[in-house]
Amino acid sequence: MNLDPTTSNPDLYKVIFENDRVRVLEYLDKPGEGTTPHVHPDSVMYTLSSFNRRLASGGREVDVEINAGSVRWLDAQEHSGLNIGDTDTHVIFVELKEPNPANGASLANDPLGPSTV
Repeated sequence: MNLDPTTSNPDLYKVIFENDRVRVLEYLDKPGEGTTPHVHPDSVMYTLSSFNRRLASGGREVDVEINAGSVRWLDAQEHSGLNIGDTDTHVIFVELKEPNPANGASLANDPLGPSTV
């Protein structure tokens, strides 16, 4: 199973820029739509719309509500997501291709969802 979001959910994720150091994805869905499990490396997330989502991974779930214009750090993680709000989710992800020197880009901390730092 390919966990690259552009392959597992090509109707929702689109590559809008890529070079040898970063890949930039655009994500767009409608209320009630969701993704299959996929992986993100360490990323910066910029929200173009306000939204409510439920993220799930390994039997855990977390609901996130983020306002348009927010910028969040996203630790490397595997998850699926569901738009549980009444607005479209529109996000830009800047995925880092270089591993985190502190942990080798492992998923060891088991993060789920974005952080504010």
